[in-house]
Amino acid sequence: MSARKTSLTGIKPTGEPHLGNLIGAIEPAIEMAAGDYESLYFIADYHALTTARDPEQLAHWTRSVAATWLAAGLDPQRTVFYRQSDVPETFELTWIFSCITGKGLMNRAHAYKAARDANVAAGDDPDAGVNMGLYNYPILMAVDILIMEAHLVPVGRDQQQHVEIAADIAGSYNHLYGDRGYRFPVPEAVIPPETTGHTLPGLDGRKMSKSYDNYIPLFLAAPKLRKLVRRIPTDSTPVEDPKDPDSSAVFQILAQFAPDDVVAATRARLEAGGVGWGELKNQLADVLEERLAPMRERYEALMEPGSELDDALAKGGEIARERAVRVLRSVRHAVGIDVG
Repeated sequence: MSARKTSLTGIKPTGEPHLGNLIGAIEPAIEMAAGDYESLYFIADYHALTTARDPEQLAHWTRSVAATWLAAGLDPQRTVFYRQSDVPETFELTWIFSCITGKGLMNRAHAYKAARDANVAAGDDPDAGVNMGLYNYPILMAVDILIMEAHLVPVGRDQQQHVEIAADIAGSYNHLYGDRGYRFPVPEAVIPPETTGHTLPGLDGRKMSKSYDNYIPLFLAAPKLRKLVRRIPTDSTPVEDPKDPDSSAVFQILAQFAPDDVVAATRARLEAGGVGWGELKNQLADVLEERLAPMRERYEALMEPGSELDDALAKGGEIARERAVRVLRSVRHAVGIDVG
């Protein structure tokens, strides 16, 4: 086991990355990867199978998400970067953990409870449409964490329960088998502070989210990007009148991507009056294009077959699998499967 603490982050490939992902998850996680501990990032492609049914689309999303993180600045020389599917030991440990995890714990998992509650409210069978992948999802996530001996797991508050379940499972294993030569570290969730600065409004004014279909994709060509920015809602305040920057979704997005001096100057101009929302939208489109164009160029290069992305994932997969093999060997001995 590494002497340094280990941080692990999983990214589920379920759609196009957008501006909210960049500000709220990708950039903070990359910054955390530069800390004084060992960092591992993986693409959770098997997790996506709970909902993904189009093989070509899943393959595209997996590559797209991986390319996005590298384009955004993740350094695979510093961070172990791999696909979940390149670590098959994960699934043997999933079965072992399934055999020591109480069904009641899974019954209390948020995603399963939400699905059941929605079915009951609709008058359907409580388990209608619930597959075993959804039900067992928390155990697989626990294995992702524990097989890499992670101490810290940066997650949003909505994912905190999954880390708590992983800690419970680690505790159960350690209680049953911890005196047989191997104990799992008990992981802790790292919850980022909830600040408005890390939440972007979407095209309809609500929080930018794939669920609301109101997001701005990261890698749109400049004309399409500008067209989407023009769709962000604004009020009917006349051009010549003063405006409240903090009530404007356009300004809130600008404040996350423009330099501080530009944000301050724009705020002063809006509060003084004489600037229309259309002009502000054009400014935002220009700022976004300047920020995203280099990232888009790198992303497109990484998406090409045989790019450096393939080498980065292959190397990361080898390192991750070596770690998983060692952990699983210890677990197999502890449970009595391989005592030779």
